[in-house]
Amino acid sequence: MKAIQVVKPGQIEIIEKDMPEIKRGNEVLVKVRMVGICGSDMHIYHGTNPMATYPRIIGHEVAGEIVEIGADVKNVAPGDKIVLEPIQTCGECYACRKGRNNVCEKLNVYGVHIDGGYQEYLVLPENNVHKVSGQLDWQEAVLVEPFTIGAQANWRGDVREGDIVFIMGAGPIGLSVLKIAKLKGAVCIISDLSDDKLAYAKEQGADYVINAMKDDVKEEINRITGGYGANVTIDAVCTTKTFEDCIALTSAAGRVVTLGFNEEPSQIPQLPITGKELTIVGSRLQSNKFPEVIALFNEGKIQAGSFVTHQFRLEDIHKAIEQIETEPDKVRKVVLEVN
Repeated sequence: MKAIQVVKPGQIEIIEKDMPEIKRGNEVLVKVRMVGICGSDMHIYHGTNPMATYPRIIGHEVAGEIVEIGADVKNVAPGDKIVLEPIQTCGECYACRKGRNNVCEKLNVYGVHIDGGYQEYLVLPENNVHKVSGQLDWQEAVLVEPFTIGAQANWRGDVREGDIVFIMGAGPIGLSVLKIAKLKGAVCIISDLSDDKLAYAKEQGADYVINAMKDDVKEEINRITGGYGANVTIDAVCTTKTFEDCIALTSAAGRVVTLGFNEEPSQIPQLPITGKELTIVGSRLQSNKFPEVIALFNEGKIQAGSFVTHQFRLEDIHKAIEQIETEPDKVRKVVLEVN
């Protein structure tokens, strides 16, 4: 069967590998139907993801169909439409015992530490697959995983009804944060450098948009909030500058959420953190957010099919990468169809 492997940074190839087989009673065989290309996949391709190992079959945004089940599998059956929860954890460390398995001491992520979904078939433990409605099309099902990232960021920021939430970045993750925050009843401001992306964010429910290339972001936030700042600032751009800006743009008693893995240190003084008693948290992957997000998709409360702007065949991975890298302003989400 075909698979897409990053052999080393800058080298991605279509390879042939053996069809996987169920070997344990708790496993299922999945026919992969669609995978999303995430920013982290591109980082692995470019060699800028400090967590990845090589060679690696990438891909953690996966939607597929159950083909076969092991003897001990109880919650899914052949023919079920499923999505991948792309983390394996120990269940025993401090983080796991606290329900924070996304930062397990022995965390393995599909497509990063272990081979992921850019292949025709996968064998997975039952607890790594979640059934979704058969009425969801594949382009929506494949977006469940990115929306769990948005749900996690909202949870980490303790977003509540009436909060003013400022989201930096109107890419797929910023947009997923936006949709979840709006469902929670927040007032949402979102910034980006692209007018097209901001126009789409407005269509998706943003109350205010800011073009950070054209407007003074701090002045706009102060104008919108009456000088108080955003109650929750969520950084989905993740540069040293945006992280520094979060501190200045967040209100007293506010929360800052960063999703970045940038290893370059930022210059942040202690005074505004202590003076405003800010809560600053990281948000990584998700912890137990799949049931919540799947319910929102199944009930039609999240309708995200328009997020996908480009679709390619698995074999056209090089064309897909070229599209992402040469026309980034025209891309929201690129997916690969697996025949």
